Amino acid sequence: MPDAASNYKPDPHARTAKELAWHIANTDIQFLTGIADLKFNLENPEHKPETSAEVVAWYDQKIKSGVARVAAMTPEQLLTPVNFYGVFNLPAVLYLGFLKNHSIHHRGQLATYLRPMGSKVPSIYGGSYDEPFQPPAAAENAA
Repeated sequence: MPDAASNYKPDPHARTAKELAWHIANTDIQFLTGIADLKFNLENPEHKPETSAEVVAWYDQKIKSGVARVAAMTPEQLLTPVNFYGVFNLPAVLYLGFLKNHSIHHRGQLATYLRPMGSKVPSIYGGSYDEPFQPPAAAENAA
């Protein structure tokens, strides 16, 4: 996402690209933390990254520890019901599906912002106009 165009939004009611990128990164971490803590919390980090590179660096640092914490949970912990702001009270493990679907939804939104922002659309599910699908060499040799 080019920082020079990070205030792009396709509609006055939409988030800017910068806001959307931060929402994706921060919410992924909030979900993992809530699952691992068996308690959801809406608090945001004290420092909000300003550039795309800062968001990526923050996410790379936080995602590893968040995934490790969830991976270390016992089956009993994963089956513990967790209240999600009075809306749901589901076993902790089921919120991994919410995390995945939320992230997919907003990453798709952000992908639609890229070309109008003057950026290229990366290969997400097997290629894009800007990054055509390149089959692995092993697959080519097997055919």
